[in-house]
Amino acid sequence: MEESSTFQEFETKGNFTRRRNLLPLWIKIFVWLFLIGGLFAALFLIIGPFLNKINLSLYGITATHSYTLSGMITTLLLIFKGIVAYGLWFEQKWAPQAAIIDAIIGIAVCIIMMVVIPFTVPNINFTIRLELIPLYFYLVKMQKIKSTWEHL
Repeated sequence: MEESSTFQEFETKGNFTRRRNLLPLWIKIFVWLFLIGGLFAALFLIIGPFLNKINLSLYGITATHSYTLSGMITTLLLIFKGIVAYGLWFEQKWAPQAAIIDAIIGIAVCIIMMVVIPFTVPNINFTIRLELIPLYFYLVKMQKIKSTWEHL
């Protein structure tokens, strides 16, 4: 007679698949970078009044202080990216949807910084935002793994 253990589901090693394994290596690297970046962005909001200059830049938005409009936008984008990175690394169910939103926001900001801002602000020149390339692949990958991620 075979005995069944109450911990049998933990003893079987072959049926456990991590959501994190769905992510390619390049996304895992960016997850760690944005976990750290989101943490620093939150710290910049806290210690910002005590510092004279903080250089922030993301998607073509640059700021020298965290309490200017461009600084707040950059800081909030970095914090959001940190939250998405947290969700992806710790395998939250909402993470792929948040990553898709993150990629769409990133693509939209890059396009605005490439197409709209150079023609409306005189001291900003036209630049091609190469961030669009990984953002596109990030968006496609997150859309592909979303249903698998949510059902694991």
